[in-house]
Amino acid sequence: MIPIMGPLIDSEEIDRVMDCLNSGWISSQGSYIPAFEKAFSAFCGTGFGIATSNGTTALHLALVTLGIGPGDEVIVPTLSFAATANVVIHAGARPVFVDVEESTWNLDPRQIEPALSERTRAVIPVHLYGHPAPMDPIRELAEKYRLWVVEDAAEAHGAECGGRRVGGLGHLGCFSFYGNKIITTGEGGMIVTDNPEWAEKARILRDHGMSKERKYWHPLVGFNYRMTNIQAAVGMGQMTKIHDILDRKRRLAERYRRGFEGLKGIRVPPEASWARNVFWLYSILLSSGNGSERDDLIRFLHEAGVETRPLFFPIHTMPPYQGPGPFPVAERISASGISLPSGADLTFEQIDRVVSLVKEFVGR
Repeated sequence: MIPIMGPLIDSEEIDRVMDCLNSGWISSQGSYIPAFEKAFSAFCGTGFGIATSNGTTALHLALVTLGIGPGDEVIVPTLSFAATANVVIHAGARPVFVDVEESTWNLDPRQIEPALSERTRAVIPVHLYGHPAPMDPIRELAEKYRLWVVEDAAEAHGAECGGRRVGGLGHLGCFSFYGNKIITTGEGGMIVTDNPEWAEKARILRDHGMSKERKYWHPLVGFNYRMTNIQAAVGMGQMTKIHDILDRKRRLAERYRRGFEGLKGIRVPPEASWARNVFWLYSILLSSGNGSERDDLIRFLHEAGVETRPLFFPIHTMPPYQGPGPFPVAERISASGISLPSGADLTFEQIDRVVSLVKEFVGR
């Protein structure tokens, strides 16, 4: 089976984990946590990093840090993983869904103004599948209407918008280090920001709301959203190879692109002129827009030993979130999309086999 994704783990991570174990600092204290926060926030071009237990808790913590809660509304693209909407609900606010762009598959800035109300407090652009959202117009609208911008960059470590890396383009940026992400700590997440007050508040909230000056004194109702020192040790090992991983993924994406070049019926993932896609998952669209054909391709590839994934379902179509719609662009992209094997350890031979199988299916 050619897997959909897998981490690159070697002696860099193993040596650091062993050092962490030998130190005895294996929980949420130890030197690797601040080192990882510093290294990753610098990679993003921001001044502060706040490590968390996973990407979902990073998003939730970001919203709570900004004071978003009951009665508030947050603009969310409907084409995303469900966590993007879940965290809004967990904060006590209401997600307001909007459609995405045909050109980037990301939040369409033109849909923001019609979705605003007097209760709108924030917008969460998602850098979907590694392609950055159009941040310039999003930020302009946010400034006009005094909205917070919380980037969901869970899938886009190192992606660029206008030459700047995602995460530092809004007020707060949130990342995931789940096992299938660009870099991993197994589970884990990170908030990055340039605002020292938000960074300090987020650190207090992630540790049960406990005072930094007075042990076991809790001025805030907080959470247990801490990353462990062991996870951070893995993260520091991953940081030594993050540029190599990103380079590998672009080479693999180019191999796929060349393989599919000129093939009718297949649309390759976008990369806008102002963007640098990191191709977290190499996702293609079937031009027919036919969901059943997409599912047939998934079965065909599985039987041939190739693991794939369908694209995310639009969040507004699922039972807990049903609301206004339709959102035709998101629904069409979702129904016709399939993610192909995308791990940084893939060989060109494996990619060529996947391409050959897709061509065989399309040509039937």
